[in-house]
Amino acid sequence: MAKQTATTGNTASPTPPPLRPGGAHRLRGPVVKPKNFKGTLKRLWSYFGNERKMLTLIFFFIIIDSVLMLIAPFLIGKAVDAMSLQNGKVNFHFLEIVMIVLTTAYVADAVLTFLQGWLMAGVAGRVVKRLRDALFAKLQKLSVSFFDSRTHGELMSRLSNDVDNVSNTISQSTTQLMSGLMVLTGSLIMMLILSPVLTVASLLTVPLVFLLTRTIAKRTSVLFKNQQIELGKLNGHIEETISGIEVVKAFNHEDKVIEEFEAVNSKLRDVGLKAQIWSGFLMPIMNVINNLSFAIVAVIGGILAVKSLITVGAIASFLTYSRQFGRPLNDLANIFNILQSGVAGAERVFEVMDEQEEPADAAKATALEKPKGHVVFENVSFGYRPDVLILKNVSFEASVGSSIALVGPTGAGKTTIVNLLTRFYDVTEGRILLDGRDIRDYTRDSLRNCFGFVLQDTYLFSGTIKENIKYGKPDASDEEVEQAAKLANADVFIKRLPNQYETVLSENGGNISQGQRQLLAIARVILAKPSLLILDEATSSIDTRTELHIQEALLKLMEKRTSFIIAHRLNTIRDADTIMVIDNGQIIEKGSHDLLMSAKGRYYQMFFNQFKNVEAALD
Repeated sequence: MAKQTATTGNTASPTPPPLRPGGAHRLRGPVVKPKNFKGTLKRLWSYFGNERKMLTLIFFFIIIDSVLMLIAPFLIGKAVDAMSLQNGKVNFHFLEIVMIVLTTAYVADAVLTFLQGWLMAGVAGRVVKRLRDALFAKLQKLSVSFFDSRTHGELMSRLSNDVDNVSNTISQSTTQLMSGLMVLTGSLIMMLILSPVLTVASLLTVPLVFLLTRTIAKRTSVLFKNQQIELGKLNGHIEETISGIEVVKAFNHEDKVIEEFEAVNSKLRDVGLKAQIWSGFLMPIMNVINNLSFAIVAVIGGILAVKSLITVGAIASFLTYSRQFGRPLNDLANIFNILQSGVAGAERVFEVMDEQEEPADAAKATALEKPKGHVVFENVSFGYRPDVLILKNVSFEASVGSSIALVGPTGAGKTTIVNLLTRFYDVTEGRILLDGRDIRDYTRDSLRNCFGFVLQDTYLFSGTIKENIKYGKPDASDEEVEQAAKLANADVFIKRLPNQYETVLSENGGNISQGQRQLLAIARVILAKPSLLILDEATSSIDTRTELHIQEALLKLMEKRTSFIIAHRLNTIRDADTIMVIDNGQIIEKGSHDLLMSAKGRYYQMFFNQFKNVEAALD
């Protein structure tokens, strides 16, 4: 989950629990079978809504189209018989009628096929849009813990790959499956009407088709599965290398990552080549079987024709029907696999849809209006797992307008405290009061709206600088935006850019420096004017000279606002009203800077060691 910075209602995620393995982008290969085919299909059907009327129309077109395709071979046979000499003459009048009907049938088939594809594409697009909208909306309602336990790639895979599988299944496989079943059934009936003997002969090769499909599918399913595993490794290596390209170059590891890429890519090539070779066997061998069936029918049909048991035209019709019977028979297995893959994709989407959302606000919850900022932690304990507590019996009070600094080693629980305060997580034991009421008695939206965040890891969205600053207050005027930028000392560098406030930022502000991104994040929170502040290493990415200006701006912003400051650079929090030293989930020291220094405890040691390290660096 991308961390939001310098906005109201967002903060950094706490130390996450172990991640689940992510999902790599998949090429069409192994058939992922759904766990509950019927249940998922039924649930997917509920997203069709008004599209069911359109499906009825499409099904009507498929019926007409299938009938036309079943009439055509019969007419071809009659045309062949009409060319047989009767009294020394060819029945040209009948041939003319047949040709007109055949031409009309084939033109109508082309029009109906186009209409089916066009209408079905619209149905698939609208259904998938509703599904994707519902999934994205669901993601906004899930708790931070959900995102802490999943990788970005896994969630993006469900929004893109899995939904695309559903789209392809609806737009392609649905009509093909319905049409194929109708043509298959109709062709078999017509074959039986024309000649039961030839029908039995043509069906002799059907077991070979199933045996071939089963044998090759069993081998390719393993190979395609391995191909996807190797593809996932390749994608992970590419993403990791590109994300850390500066580190790669800094340590001169270009040759090493190239070697690693070539090794993984070679494995992917080898297993992919085997998979493609085996899957490539299917159609050539299938054509051999179909030609064998064609030859059997032709030989037996010729014998029957010589004995006057069947006409040449009937044989021609039968051969065409046998082709129509064999084609969907070959395609149905592949269509069913695609259908399974699409339903499996829908099932993965529904797994997210079924995730538990953030608990609903209590029935008695009220909106938090005009918060003063009096915060009390009463015997608060918290753990991501009930048996492993991160915070243990934490109690403290922050008076209105005071500044509370949280210091301590990494993983001590500092960020967890502010995440509990904003209800990204709820306490395991104890309670947190804001203005005398338990924060669970306020609606989440109103609670989070009263906080402003400036985090160490800044995040900027693709868009203009002005849009990013206005993220905290969308209705702000241009004058307010510029004033906030000036207070954050961002106006100076913005004015030097070619398009100034209309400068378009790349993803996460990749085209400006880290320090400049931090300045924009601070401008964002200044514009939002929240009632309470959370500053998590707010000036960590800014040079010392700029930091002086930022500290001045932040001091003005903090006036009459309760502020929580997480800092590792202890010189930045010397003026805090209260400094709390957190270690192993407990408050081990608390007091002002002077008081803690005079006590010569843990804070004194931390401050002295940090100062000593600075002196050593200067020397």
